[in-house]
Amino acid sequence: MARPTRIMYDGACYHVINRGNYREWIFKDDSTKEAFEKCLDEAAKRMGWVVHGWVVMGNHYHLALETPVGNLAQGMQWLQVTFSARFNAFRQEHGHVFQGRYKAILVEPGRALGRVCHYIDLNPVRAGICSVGELQGYRFGSYYRLHHRSLRPDWYEPKTALATAAQLADTKKGLVAYADYLQWLTEEINAGKEKDFLQLSKGMAIGSEGFVQDVQVRLGQTSASERNLDALGRRQLREREWSAQLKTMMKGLSKTTLSDNRVSAAWKATLAWRMKSETDVSNGWLAQTLHMGSATYVSKQVGIVRRTADLG
Repeated sequence: MARPTRIMYDGACYHVINRGNYREWIFKDDSTKEAFEKCLDEAAKRMGWVVHGWVVMGNHYHLALETPVGNLAQGMQWLQVTFSARFNAFRQEHGHVFQGRYKAILVEPGRALGRVCHYIDLNPVRAGICSVGELQGYRFGSYYRLHHRSLRPDWYEPKTALATAAQLADTKKGLVAYADYLQWLTEEINAGKEKDFLQLSKGMAIGSEGFVQDVQVRLGQTSASERNLDALGRRQLREREWSAQLKTMMKGLSKTTLSDNRVSAAWKATLAWRMKSETDVSNGWLAQTLHMGSATYVSKQVGIVRRTADLG
């Protein structure tokens, strides 16, 4: 099976994730976590990376990194090969350390990247290792360095996470406010109010609709690349196809017709019927895109138009 395309360009930002082979706890010991952080330090310096957040867990790691020069693949190869060689040499073992190809999700700079940093900082909390109040004690990630200024490497940029959390400053007061923000965010997640937050490790792109569409254009729509995407990534590609098809269909409609914004507008029902006839579009997507209320209502309206067409 063909590998999915890596999209690399100067200034690109990514949420990078990888796990131990067979999900093994390769970072079980603190010394192993420290060894990975040392490799990350060397890789970031070699490649000129800016790292906005990171965490090393028991069997996986997360990075929120920016590549001023489009060298993600080169840097990640060095990082993983170097760590694996040192890991195997120390344990006198052979074989793959990581489960395979790392996952690299393109992230829009700004708020989206900041949200990924929050996701990364909260990893130990979501894993049940500690509470937000105890998070400063988890040494293997950016949150610990955020609170220990003298330990911050030159390649670490803390401002992204702070700015996204209500424009907080990199001060003692700002760090206290950031902890309060993460506590609030955790409570919102537990209450089911931050469903999008839990999608920040999925898909092929994270950001605004325009950013995601640009990534989809860069990636292309080959069947090989689609097979290698996760469920969210495949959905994003499908939605781009649906959007393009809908845009083409709407070109023939007059401004007067389109000015009818009612949920029950005839042109909406007709477009929904055409989309259902010619694509694999979902009723939910049509309901949201055409502002037709609910998926159930779309299904009802499409049925009416279909029966009318059959009679005609």
